[in-house]
Amino acid sequence: MFFGWLKNYMPRGIYARAALILILPVLLLQLLVSVVFIQRHFDGVTRQMTSGVNIELRFLIDTANENADLQAARAAIAQIDAPLEIVTELPSADMVAEDVIPFVDLTGSMVTETLRAGIEDLIVVSLADRRRVVLWVETRHGPLKMDLSRRRVSASNPHQLLVIMVVLGALMTAIAYVFLRNQLRPIKRMARAAADYGKGRITPFTPTGAVEVRAAGMAFLDMRNRLERQTQSRTMMLSGVSHDLRTPLTRLRLGLSLLDPADAAPLEKDVEDMERLLNAFLDFARSDAGDSLEPTVPADIVHGVLEDCKRMGQQVVLAGIDGSADPVGLRPLAIRRALDNLVGNALRYGNKAQVGVSVTDRAVRFWVEDDGPGIPPERYDEALSPFVRLDPARNQDMGSGVGLGLSIVADIARTHGGVLRLGKSESLGGLKAELVLAR
Repeated sequence: MFFGWLKNYMPRGIYARAALILILPVLLLQLLVSVVFIQRHFDGVTRQMTSGVNIELRFLIDTANENADLQAARAAIAQIDAPLEIVTELPSADMVAEDVIPFVDLTGSMVTETLRAGIEDLIVVSLADRRRVVLWVETRHGPLKMDLSRRRVSASNPHQLLVIMVVLGALMTAIAYVFLRNQLRPIKRMARAAADYGKGRITPFTPTGAVEVRAAGMAFLDMRNRLERQTQSRTMMLSGVSHDLRTPLTRLRLGLSLLDPADAAPLEKDVEDMERLLNAFLDFARSDAGDSLEPTVPADIVHGVLEDCKRMGQQVVLAGIDGSADPVGLRPLAIRRALDNLVGNALRYGNKAQVGVSVTDRAVRFWVEDDGPGIPPERYDEALSPFVRLDPARNQDMGSGVGLGLSIVADIARTHGGVLRLGKSESLGGLKAELVLAR
């Protein structure tokens, strides 16, 4: 459960995760060294240095206490404070009320603690000036102020080591990130090429980087080339099938025209059914063959479909056009074929239909709604499968087919990196088919 919660807060991008892998160990190492080694080291050095100074401070205190007269005590202290490099004042009138230790002073607490442990009559310590240590002790002549250099009780500038660690850690992390980015860049290029290929675009890609990354890139190129060869072979085969089958159908149609019209009518209907079924198979297998990506205004495709429906006297109206009117990289012939199939299915099982389009920054969404009987939600996936006819739901008497209409549209959507979604029409009550294409 903890790892599941942590996963939600982890970065998603490969660069962010690589940076986390680089920075986190460095930060943990610096924290460990700072707390366990540096702090203990400086605490030990500070305790040792302060303990040595305590001997000199106690000597001054004892000297002051040995003299019964204040002037004699001052004279005795004056003879030894200069050689000890300690500034004294007896009695002192500027004593602070409590210990003064700056928040960022790494060794201040240890200095104060060691002074109090070594000097019994210590009153207060002030470390307000980072370069000096000022303390007041109680003597028989009043408070004795002693001022000495901070360097005598603690190591100078202990924070410099931390600064050096941080700077060097950041520098090494930056260098490691540059090298790691060069290794991650080929992976991102391969991912981009794979994503573009999923949307039907061929992006130039040359495998680079480490041996493993090059192997993955070569495997991707081999896979893409095999798919392209299969697509080309299928297109060539279908072209031959189309030519070979249409020729005998044409001869049959010519032969039937010589027969009595009453006798030839059923046979002509069979020929028309055969030709229609052949076209459906070819459309399904051909998908977007021969069609390339080009800048296209989605609304123009919708208007073209509506104009054709109007000429044919079909009840198809515009549901709406939303979003930008800028051109989008699409396969216009494939999209037009998909919308024609959706409109044809809508009018086959209903009386009227609506067509609309919506354009956003990330996707283009076409939709077609009808007033037919619709499809049960539990059979949406089945309806998208090829050669599946949902006659009980879509009224078999309205027309015959081979169950490829929605499959063709779904295949066109996949070539654009999109999807075909089915649902219930809120405005007409029938089926709503949404063709969602990634930009």
